[in-house]
Amino acid sequence: MRGITDTVKHLIIINVVMFIGTIAIQNGALFNAWFALYFPENNLFQPWQIFTHMFMHGGVTHILFNMFALWMFGTAVETQLGSKKFLFLYLSAGLGAVLFQLAYYYYDFYSAYQSIADLNMSSELIHSIANINASDGMFIRGELFEQGLYPVLNEFNFNRSLINQQVFDALFDMNVTSNSRMVGASGCIMGILAAFGMMNPEAKLMLIFLPIPIKAKYFIPGIILLDIISALTGQSFFSPSNTAYMAHVGGAITGFLIMWYWKKTQFNKNRWDR
Repeated sequence: MRGITDTVKHLIIINVVMFIGTIAIQNGALFNAWFALYFPENNLFQPWQIFTHMFMHGGVTHILFNMFALWMFGTAVETQLGSKKFLFLYLSAGLGAVLFQLAYYYYDFYSAYQSIADLNMSSELIHSIANINASDGMFIRGELFEQGLYPVLNEFNFNRSLINQQVFDALFDMNVTSNSRMVGASGCIMGILAAFGMMNPEAKLMLIFLPIPIKAKYFIPGIILLDIISALTGQSFFSPSNTAYMAHVGGAITGFLIMWYWKKTQFNKNRWDR
């Protein structure tokens, strides 16, 4: 491929192959069950998903935007860093994204749990409630969760009269968090974008929906700030409402820290600006 570095090219090929496999085999059910990253409380969670989710995508638009960004910024970054450092940066940013997003999920899960702690539900009961299948396409439905909740409570001989609206809402929130899953290379790409901004702070970038040139040193922190606001408020600016915003933040911060270390380290072999 012309105008593209080797590692970027191979990453794009892997992502495309995984996407084709996803849509071609059982309409995505098999690949999503195996390779998407699930909350550890979910029965579908497997350790390898920490890596494999980086090569999964939720739709054509998702993979097109990510691969376009990988080609545009990744090629420039790999050219300056070299293939080994670039791949290390890419995968590390993906792991940073996992760390931030799972921490965010755990905060949500245990915040909800605190409101029902007085009920003394067993860990087995909590686990079973968290794994109730209340999915309707891409959404978790309260009515479906309610249909699955009471048989579980009966199975564990739990007093159903203790389930008031507040308790139900907390259990539902825990179920939603447990059934959340991560797919996509966005965290990796945010790390690459942060690296690009540090190496090319005066480069002018723009959003497709906001065609105003903005210097990278302002553009990239602005994107991160919007992701933080979206994660805290649920208000989406440029991404779908089910975007893992904290994964974006984690990837960008990881990319920044790695580049900062490589720039400041006393060991010349680790510097990217020499």
